[in-house]
Amino acid sequence: MEKKYVITIGRQLGSGGKLTGELLSKKLSIPCYDKELIQLASKESGLGKEFFEKADEKSRIPIFGNYIGFRSGFTGNAEMNYLSNETLFKIQSDVIQNLAEKESCIFVGRCADYILRNHKRCLKIFISADMPDRIQRVCNNNSISEKEAKVLIEQTDKKRASYYNYFSNKVWGMAASYDICINSSVYGIDNIVDFVEDYVRHRFLI
Repeated sequence: MEKKYVITIGRQLGSGGKLTGELLSKKLSIPCYDKELIQLASKESGLGKEFFEKADEKSRIPIFGNYIGFRSGFTGNAEMNYLSNETLFKIQSDVIQNLAEKESCIFVGRCADYILRNHKRCLKIFISADMPDRIQRVCNNNSISEKEAKVLIEQTDKKRASYYNYFSNKVWGMAASYDICINSSVYGIDNIVDFVEDYVRHRFLI
């Protein structure tokens, strides 16, 4: 019987999505991948991790002058010496798919729910929260003012939505894109973790 399963977590900034993934990782004894995917994609491709860190900020990222020793080298054609978001997305997608094939794991963000849309044992979650709670969490995590936190939340949500909508042709945060959508302000992080753990154990018979 197939035992491997995957959990993907989409989240609003400040909703506690990353923390939820980390707590579920401990409860279920499976790895949780967030920023770690950048390091893995960098290792897999031979590209500097800065390309993946900036992939959702720019449509093209210059190679020549920033990365010496890229496999194809400088071609003399300015257009050819840029990495498109599509290229970086494909590299990162391959890393996610390979991990999902090898082990049970949790992915936070990175369009993982869309990338693994054909995975038969994948639970897709989206976590939201009320704005006051989000602002407070972002203030605490980043040691910034409430005004700065609100700006960061708006900018980050916009960036995440744009990235997700572009690559998935779906709508970020819309219920139809996920199996479970839940508000951490209403339910609480610990309760979400307990609920998802119970759901996973029953659904995937682990």
